[in-house]
Amino acid sequence: MNKELFLSGLRALGLEGAESAANKFGRYSELLREWNKKINLTAITDDDGITVKHFLDSLLPLKYVDISGGSLADIGTGAGFPGLPIKLARPGVRLTLIDSLKKRINFLSAVCGELGVEADCVHGRAEELGRKELRDSFDTVVSRAVANMTALSEYCMPFVRVGGRFVALKSEGADAEIDAARPIIGTLGGRIAEIVKAPLPESGITRTIVIIEKTKPTPDAFPRGAKKIKQAGKTAAAPKPGTAAE
Repeated sequence: MNKELFLSGLRALGLEGAESAANKFGRYSELLREWNKKINLTAITDDDGITVKHFLDSLLPLKYVDISGGSLADIGTGAGFPGLPIKLARPGVRLTLIDSLKKRINFLSAVCGELGVEADCVHGRAEELGRKELRDSFDTVVSRAVANMTALSEYCMPFVRVGGRFVALKSEGADAEIDAARPIIGTLGGRIAEIVKAPLPESGITRTIVIIEKTKPTPDAFPRGAKKIKQAGKTAAAPKPGTAAE
């Protein structure tokens, strides 16, 4: 990890309080590279890339959303992003990391043990876990780069308790897929509270952060099976007749 770049990014985000965790972030980056030689965790392995595109990108929502306590679930967490960096910066959060690949969960369990981080690392598919004991369980759910916004909402919203929120990290040009997802978000019991165009420090990149409030329970019919969720995402993403994309 590039520590100077990391600390500069924290200052830009107004997260100077997280500087005390810099050594843990450094060890996290070392473990990421070590394990990446054995299992495919990330294509980004250089110091600057890990610092900016993984760590600072994961912390970006903290500038706009108060995630300082309560329960937090990261759906489709992969190598732990954004949930684990948020936990390192906000130790008071009760973290659950969920991924469908056992090898990634093994990696995350090892990292949490090495860093002395308390977290539940859960192996399972979101569309199955969201119908069981983890349903309606979390104050905040986060997800990054997992799926189209329509599909992503169906994967994630069932985990959010009423009164909680779902925070999705998307690319700058995600406006069309966000608009296409509005009907399913409403069906799932949510309401888009805010869409933030968030500059990522030290990168020249702008991210779109979608903040969805859950105002009513998700109907029992959701989430559906993975095949139906993916198909719904594809349908929502398809160009409408008469558009320039046709």
